[in-house]
Amino acid sequence: MNRVYGVIGIKSIMANWNADFSGYPKTISDGSIFGSDKALKYSIKKYWEDRGEKILYIKSFKTDKGKIRPRSLEERYNQVFDTTLTKKDESTVILKNLFSALDVKSFGATFAEEGNNISLTGAVQIGQGFNVYEDSNAEEQQILSPFRSDKKPKEGKEAEEANQSTLGTKIVSDEAHYMYPFYINPTSYRDYVDMKVTEGYTEEDYKKFKEGALLGATALNTNAKAGCENEFALFVETDEETYLPNLTQFMKFEKRKDKEILTLNLEEILQGIEDDIKKIEIYYNDYKLKLNNIPKGAVLFNIFTRKEV
Repeated sequence: MNRVYGVIGIKSIMANWNADFSGYPKTISDGSIFGSDKALKYSIKKYWEDRGEKILYIKSFKTDKGKIRPRSLEERYNQVFDTTLTKKDESTVILKNLFSALDVKSFGATFAEEGNNISLTGAVQIGQGFNVYEDSNAEEQQILSPFRSDKKPKEGKEAEEANQSTLGTKIVSDEAHYMYPFYINPTSYRDYVDMKVTEGYTEEDYKKFKEGALLGATALNTNAKAGCENEFALFVETDEETYLPNLTQFMKFEKRKDKEILTLNLEEILQGIEDDIKKIEIYYNDYKLKLNNIPKGAVLFNIFTRKEV
């Protein structure tokens, strides 16, 4: 298994890829829009779970005294691994269980239950995904509910509104393009391989990560995420001794009429290490996205069909 550096691109049209607590797209102090790594990981984990993979760190629910509530970590652990967690459980047994879950094997985990405090640094590390389209705007939509509000009517306008159907709000970005850097270090689990609790990060694990990275956002079927899709992914496989920086900083996005253009300014960063690069693969929406400065030797694929372009 090679070391891998890359970028995952998510397109959002009249959708909200990652909202803050106010409902608006997440921003930093200067107003730049970004998506957290958790948003991308969720789309990948949901894709895996829908295809029968064992996933631990994803919200699930149970009924308790007639109420529906999320499971605790312990309850989720017991459900996924069909066991009952106790303080007497050996750490090696817990580790074997954790590594058998694809999300833990990929992204790591913090497992803090009484008597067992385990922290695993994942082989796959994903950074924050900044929106590279400068003309993004947030749009606020008023939604009319088919149901009456049960709030106690007050005088004036509020009394009139209480007798009408309730209003809701949906906030979306008119258009945004998020670029997420990621890095895979297959040697992360060497100590755990020596402990015989995992076989390490394998080619099969990487293959499953690529599937989720190429299709996770497109496969999401929620109200807020309808309009979000995978549009770009770059995978640069290198030997164990090669280190590359965040590759998103060498990319420039532009929009001209009905065509989106992504320029890959990677020549300088890849110059001189051609012999250390095992493979470069680029998946993209070639119906809408045009690539400039494609790295020498890169193999291009349609991101939806996975067929070579």
